[in-house]
Amino acid sequence: MTNKITSLTEYLKAYQESIAHPDDFWAKIATTHFWRKSWDQVVKWRFDGDQAPDVQWFVNGKLNITENIFERQLFMRENQTAIIWEPNDPKEKEIYLTYGELFEKVNQFANTLLKLGVKKGDRVAIYLPMVPELAISMLACARIGAIHSIIFAGFSATALSDRIVDAQAKVLLTADGGFRGNKTIALKEISDEALETSPTVEQVVVLKRTGESVSMKEGRDIWWHDAIKNVSTENTAEVMDAEDPLFILYTSGSTGKPKGVVHTTAGYMVYSEYTFKNVFQYDEGDMYWCTADIGWVTGHSYIIYGPLLTGATTIMFEGIPTFPDAGRFWDIVDKYKVNQIYTAPTAIRALMAQGDEWVTKHDLSSLKVLGTVGEPINEEAWRWYHEVVGKGHCPVVDTWWQTETGGILIAPLAGITPTKPTMATLPLPGVQPVLVDQEGNEIKGNGVQGILCIKHPWPGMLRTTWGDHDRCYQTYFSMYKGLYLTGDGAKRDEEGYYRIIGRIDDVINVSGHRIGTAEVEDAINQHPKVVESAVVGYPHPIKGSGIYAYVIAEEMADAQKNGLEDEIRDTVNRLIGPIAKPDVIQMVSGLPKTRSGKIMRRILRKIGEGDATQLGDISTLLDPSVVEEIIAGAKVEVKR
Repeated sequence: MTNKITSLTEYLKAYQESIAHPDDFWAKIATTHFWRKSWDQVVKWRFDGDQAPDVQWFVNGKLNITENIFERQLFMRENQTAIIWEPNDPKEKEIYLTYGELFEKVNQFANTLLKLGVKKGDRVAIYLPMVPELAISMLACARIGAIHSIIFAGFSATALSDRIVDAQAKVLLTADGGFRGNKTIALKEISDEALETSPTVEQVVVLKRTGESVSMKEGRDIWWHDAIKNVSTENTAEVMDAEDPLFILYTSGSTGKPKGVVHTTAGYMVYSEYTFKNVFQYDEGDMYWCTADIGWVTGHSYIIYGPLLTGATTIMFEGIPTFPDAGRFWDIVDKYKVNQIYTAPTAIRALMAQGDEWVTKHDLSSLKVLGTVGEPINEEAWRWYHEVVGKGHCPVVDTWWQTETGGILIAPLAGITPTKPTMATLPLPGVQPVLVDQEGNEIKGNGVQGILCIKHPWPGMLRTTWGDHDRCYQTYFSMYKGLYLTGDGAKRDEEGYYRIIGRIDDVINVSGHRIGTAEVEDAINQHPKVVESAVVGYPHPIKGSGIYAYVIAEEMADAQKNGLEDEIRDTVNRLIGPIAKPDVIQMVSGLPKTRSGKIMRRILRKIGEGDATQLGDISTLLDPSVVEEIIAGAKVEVKR
């Protein structure tokens, strides 16, 4: 397979080439794609600590990413399965879509969007469950040059509205509802609430999924099946510039407002395909399954774009790991003879807790590669995954990357890179990680720890934050001159292997999803009985990190008996979604603050971790006695 590394020697050679001659390296990879016009320059870039970053890949190249999925491959793959859709309820029938069938459906929906007045550069918000139409709609947007903004179908009306308004989306694609385990989510009802504060949306296309009765606003809302009726399946792809935006994907930051991360067409295309085939060592005919939701970047890059650009068969799963029972993942692996599975440590820990028998009663002999994503995997989960699921012969590829990076940056190449539990191991070709201290000085050598930065651009990286390039600069490039700041701390061991050790900013990694503490605090503080709150992460046995909220209420004495904790959780659920609900809420009379009014979250984090042995000098706090009170009332056992 073109551009596929097949040995450790080849990896080392490719890595050296990519660092010594990055332009030549990426040009060679990009030439295997279909271009309407080749590029004038491979990369033009500036990471400067004094001004906004400027990164352009394949400058002035012209292409369309969907032509690289379809026209480039159809003569070989028209009758090959592109997507297998596995429904939430195993009693419902699965759907197989060949490349030819998917192409027709994408063309038809592309023409439907054009009929609705969507033009190149317009934003389309997509709030759909994990159904084939989600894949079809995002590819249809890419086909006509519209920018898709997919919003996870677990977000609340407020979170949905915030994202629609920021992107100024013209059209919303949603469904009557969605299934998730034994729950039904009222997506149209949530959408209607969001649209009350989203004035830019002109049309809403509604897919029938659950069959629930919903209200349809005349002149604005149209059923999906009516919208596509009698629409042609012939479509000519829009010619895009290499740097035209492909999609916006919102991610939580350390400030309250989500950031619209922008990825552009050519670099993202080249990088998602290259990383997919190499990390997972995809072979022709393999059955590949990423368990993520397309509402997150993992689904964009490693359910849809990476696999389909490679010509793979990719599985889309609507459900959850434990419905109808804890054997569901392994049922699917057995049913489709899955070769590569890519899932989150959260799911692994949850299934591990259910017992080995759910795994061992299935035939998992087809498995070749076990991938993990979203957060560093702990050693116990790594060993269980390797030994119980993989029977000791499947490499575990612990992948590190971010929404902003577009694709995997540090990971083993399956079966090629020697692995170690908890280690993301080595950077992929073209990726130049460095560890720096707080002042930005590079920490050289091995056996060291520091802040993880990247010192040279890679094709899949973000280009900006939508509508606010200065925010992109301030967040990722202003801290250390000439470096991209990842926001993660890392260790580099004696062999040069990297291990990610967690966020350095106020972002909590909950079940592999980044939740900004400020966003949760803003939601909690909207409860009328809450005076102030502070949110930190704490170790959680399943999620990796849980959300611990310290809350000052107006009437502290009545807070417990009046069910305020439940009300606070309901408020967060309504304003953000269930993923951001605090696991622990501790009512406090005050928060540890400096004399200038800054909350010392470091102290709260330590207490939440159950360790009050090294809180530092608290005598300079405005009211040091608050710390003792918080320790005494902690919801976890605190070591003194």
